[in-house]
Amino acid sequence: MQHARDIDRGSTALLVIDMQRDFCSPQGYAARAGLDVERLARPIARIQCLLSAARAAGLLVVHTREGHQPDLSDCPPEKMRRSIQAGAPIGSAGPMGRLLVRGEYGHDFIDALQPQAGEVVIDKPGYGAFHQTDLEGALIRRNIGQLILCGVTTEVCVHSTLREAVDRGYRCITVGDATAASDPALQAPALAMIGVEGGIFGRVASTDQVLQALQISPEQEAIA
Repeated sequence: MQHARDIDRGSTALLVIDMQRDFCSPQGYAARAGLDVERLARPIARIQCLLSAARAAGLLVVHTREGHQPDLSDCPPEKMRRSIQAGAPIGSAGPMGRLLVRGEYGHDFIDALQPQAGEVVIDKPGYGAFHQTDLEGALIRRNIGQLILCGVTTEVCVHSTLREAVDRGYRCITVGDATAASDPALQAPALAMIGVEGGIFGRVASTDQVLQALQISPEQEAIA
């Protein structure tokens, strides 16, 4: 990150995108759809570092979850068709409950990244976190103008949320090593897209750069 002072603690939020059991557990939706969940779980330790730093710095923390109402009334037919084609029909039974259904064990966040009291949880039916949610309202109420994004998957929900945020005027930092793509071949191109045209979708930073910008040393983070 070139300008550490660009992170204003009072107007910045950390968005942790879709770190759910359905995406990071071998018994969830992603595994049923044939994705490499071991790969999707790799950012967990870095996201833990980001959460510790954000909490210590007093940033707003937002956690998002993708999933649908139990009656699937908010699941578009085309999305359902895609899930069936992938071999993981939304709403079908799995070891952790119905796949991608709100209230099921698999829909919830992994144990290592559970929200703390007072942090914002956004349940979203789509890939982008602004679509049919109150995310923008939550950010406006807290005068947030900059977002730090991490989570999964880089090429789908992270990118969808990033693009929605940029269109709404937010300054965005994507933490490249705290994201993961469903296919390793997609990670580098997905991150490279962010910086085209002088940073059309913001910029990419590493976890260490963000920690430095928040003035949290590795020793302090370990204690936290």
